[in-house]
Amino acid sequence: MHELGVVIKVAKTVENFAKVNGITDIDTIVLQIGQLSSMIPRYIEACYPAAVHGTILENTKLQIEVLPANGMCGNCGKVFNLIENKYCCPYCSGEDIELLSGKEFMIKEIIAC
Repeated sequence: MHELGVVIKVAKTVENFAKVNGITDIDTIVLQIGQLSSMIPRYIEACYPAAVHGTILENTKLQIEVLPANGMCGNCGKVFNLIENKYCCPYCSGEDIELLSGKEFMIKEIIAC
């Protein structure tokens, strides 16, 4: 499970940001994770308490937003969810797909108290 290492890195990044910006009390960290990301949201949630234990983030909440895996059909130009449609365009059955979103993993927001 590589999620623990990633969450520790997120915690360090947020701590550094807080230090540089004089923020002393953080309520919530919001992460965005794409459906096609190698990160599994429930594992991120499970690792979070261990990653922030003993840090200024120990009492913060974690919020995760899952971003859809969207693609655009190269044949008809329509946008659709790749997972729900098994990577096949539901409009024209085309399989020439351009990935638009779904691999993201980012810190979206740091909410201070």
